[in-house]
Amino acid sequence: MEERRNISRVTYKANGVVVVCETGDKYFVRTKDVSPLGMGLTMSPDIPNLVGKDIIIVASTLIMYADVNRQVKNDDETYTVGIHARQFTPEVLEYLFQHIG
Repeated sequence: MEERRNISRVTYKANGVVVVCETGDKYFVRTKDVSPLGMGLTMSPDIPNLVGKDIIIVASTLIMYADVNRQVKNDDETYTVGIHARQFTPEVLEYLFQHIG
């Protein structure tokens, strides 16, 4: 697979939850790797296509606001997902403060 990243990622294995900003849908995921600009995830086959969606991911001690830029099916039917970090907006921060706690 061709390398597309500007900054190398480091291995970061953790369980996480993805929240789709538009709908509030929540999905359990497993993180693979992370950098300041994004993250790699593994998702189960029953999760819908999230490419182009704004998400918030919470994994261990990390919270990232991001957009999903790719979702590729693996041989075992899971998905490898690439997300690109976005800067928090006042609306997203307000959502977090209202729904976490």
